[in-house]
Amino acid sequence: MNNKVKLAPSILSADFAHLGEQVDEVAKAGADYIHVDVMDGHFVPNISIGIPIIDSLHRWTALPLDVHLMIEKPENYIKQFAAAGAAIITVHIEACTHIHRTLESIRELGVRAGVSLNPATPLNLIDEAIMYADLVLVMSVNPGFGGQIFIPETLNKIARLRRMLNDRHLEAEIEVDGGINVSNAPSIAKAGAQVLAVGNSIFQAKEGITKAIKRFREIRN
Repeated sequence: MNNKVKLAPSILSADFAHLGEQVDEVAKAGADYIHVDVMDGHFVPNISIGIPIIDSLHRWTALPLDVHLMIEKPENYIKQFAAAGAAIITVHIEACTHIHRTLESIRELGVRAGVSLNPATPLNLIDEAIMYADLVLVMSVNPGFGGQIFIPETLNKIARLRRMLNDRHLEAEIEVDGGINVSNAPSIAKAGAQVLAVGNSIFQAKEGITKAIKRFREIRN
């Protein structure tokens, strides 16, 4: 795999009774971002964490917080998440009526702006907004729950997105989230992904967090 591919352990799969310790462990093991899934029970059928946890994580770790808003009307909460310490704020194209305005608002706060697409959402929906994004997050499972199986058709979508960005000379990172493990990670990176949001395969790995990240590092080099 490409050395430039980054790992973003997703704390949705972490043990929240030991969250700080596990974040420390992934940081020491070489993680690049901490991926934080925020769910509201409306846009997705689950409720996860919110601003207080992000504020605590920001004070706990030096790693950039990659905050993925799976919520309705995300534009109403951008300032609060930025103030809490988010380094990246990603919103869903399906949840934003005015995606250009939302991405610009994120950038104006000094935070990197991301746009995400669900598995069945076509790439052309972000065609007019992609130049305002610092990151494009491709969902490789239907959002809302951890531990799902990677949707194989996502590989073609990642490759098409890679060509789209290259053709326009855009530098937005491609992140992929959902069902990633050491077996499919090389194919995902080869298709064009630059950031892998990995949950169960790190935090629930039988060999432990540090060894799990080492395995990802080994296949990346």
